[in-house]
Amino acid sequence: MATNLTDRLSRLIKTMRGQARITESNVQDMLREVRMALLEADVALPVVRDFIARVKDKALGQEVLGSLS
Repeated sequence: MATNLTDRLSRLIKTMRGQARITESNVQDMLREVRMALLEADVALPVVRDFIARVKDKALGQEVLGSLS
């Protein structure tokens, strides 16, 4: 379970590489993957919803870290 979550999150970080900014379209795809990974790891739905909402609010319009791109 933890390995699957780690693998999925690692793939998301690789996906973000090469992108200069986080946009509405690419954040939706990434958050969908995070949501599914957390739910499959048996994280409670209210916790997942709250986490996704907070990440989305903070992520939109931000630049991707230089260490990722």
